[in-house]
Amino acid sequence: MESILELSGITKSYGKIQALQNVSYQVPKGSVFGILGPNGSGKTTMLGIVLNALQSDSGNFTWFGKPGSPATRKLIGSLLETPNFYHYLSAVDNLKITQAISHRGSEADIHKALETVKLTERKNSKFSTYSLGMKQRLAIGAALLGDPEVIVFDEPTNGLDPVGILEIRELIKELASQGKTIIMASHLLDEVEKVCTHVAIMKRGKLLTAGAVDEVLANEDIVEINGNNDEGLQRLFANYPGVTQTKHNGSHLQLFFTFGTANLEAINQHCFNNGIILNHLLLKKKSLETKFFELTND
Repeated sequence: MESILELSGITKSYGKIQALQNVSYQVPKGSVFGILGPNGSGKTTMLGIVLNALQSDSGNFTWFGKPGSPATRKLIGSLLETPNFYHYLSAVDNLKITQAISHRGSEADIHKALETVKLTERKNSKFSTYSLGMKQRLAIGAALLGDPEVIVFDEPTNGLDPVGILEIRELIKELASQGKTIIMASHLLDEVEKVCTHVAIMKRGKLLTAGAVDEVLANEDIVEINGNNDEGLQRLFANYPGVTQTKHNGSHLQLFFTFGTANLEAINQHCFNNGIILNHLLLKKKSLETKFFELTND
């Protein structure tokens, strides 16, 4: 798969604090790529480096197969902080100022951006009358000027209420459906799981894992069972082929298998053949939250 962004050995320190430690990964073209990690993990520093706002100590990166440069930067829309819009101006006038400063796009791009972020009906309203969600959508509209191939967000739903979060989530999905590559840093596990196709998980400047969301999360099949003989179930699956471990979770027994190997029909038949009738049989996918905390806890 073609890569839009490739990082190789990116390292950055602030005095004794090592913000990034030899970070390398690739962002596939057309993906929604989440950079996930708790505060202090190096997400914002990483985005600052690839957007040429910060200089790394070592390592390099490429956009579209070329070293980062002012020319490649013009192909990338970004929202690292909410822009300083003028509260007494309308959305249209604010975007005209943004365009004049950035030299990106035309007046037609302004109206297209407002339509994309669903602010056309309020395009002549003062910025001060906007809700937080609308203000964030206008900021995304500013990032869309010039119709960039790639859009980079830093915590795009930070501080928003549930309605605002849903609006931004749907907007990101719509932009991805247009073929744009989206890169977003977030500490919200739920957002990454619902929006992203790929993820990189970071902790204290180190990359812990990266890849397709399904691949990063789905490293185990977890089967929950419960029946008419709890002690018999524990003994029955102690040496069952493919089970890597068993664990009690409340009233259920959990069976852990290598990803993709659990066979519910065979498990049910095995119990029946040994005189145990199951009243609960469920294949669970390990949640992002479980995986995230397994990787990032100490």
